[in-house]
Order: sequence, then structure tokens, then C-alpha cells
Amino acid sequence: MVENLKKLRLESGLSQQQLANVVGVSQQSINKYENHGVEPDIATLIAFAKYFDTSVDYLIGITDIRRKYEVVHPYDLNLNEKEIIENYRKATRKDKQIIGLILNLK
Repeated sequence: MVENLKKLRLESGLSQQQLANVVGVSQQSINKYENHGVEPDIATLIAFAKYFDTSVDYLIGITDIRRKYEVVHPYDLNLNEKEIIENYRKATRKDKQIIGLILNLK
């Protein structure tokens, strides 16, 4: 079931017809996905995920994380990690010590 589709559609201010036009299905299909437990095919799920800039996992309720998954290599950072490092660099020496204790750093 596409648990979060209606939520995303309403937050975006879209009618069922408008969303249907965007992803290339009928308004009746959107209604069935939102209200009658009908599941879209994978291509349609991917189209919804791309349009709402989220993941298929979020759409179907496997995760509460709304952002898309990001490929992260061992030394690449996602946006959240970059922000944490930038804020850490701005922190006072005492705050850095506290953060080190919380993270159990030497």
C-alpha cells in the first residue's frame, strides 16, 4: 500500500487529477492507490518518488525518512553530515570536548 502518497499530494497542494497527469496514470488510479489499497506498479512508484523527491520506501511506509537515499562512499558526506562537521568546526573548544565525550572519542 502507498501509505504516504496522499499525505505528500495534499502537502504539495495537488489534486488527484493533477498528480495523475504528472505521472501518467488516471485520476481513478490515484484514488485507488490512496483509498482502496490498490498498489501501483514499480514504474509508477518510482515516478511518484522522483516527483516528490523521496524514496519508494517512504512512499510505501517502510521508513519515516522522507529524503532520498544518498550513495555515500567511505569518505564522502551527505548533507546532514556536512552540516554537522561545519557546526563542529564553529564550536568552542569546550563544546568540542563535550561532543567528544558523547561520541566516546579519545
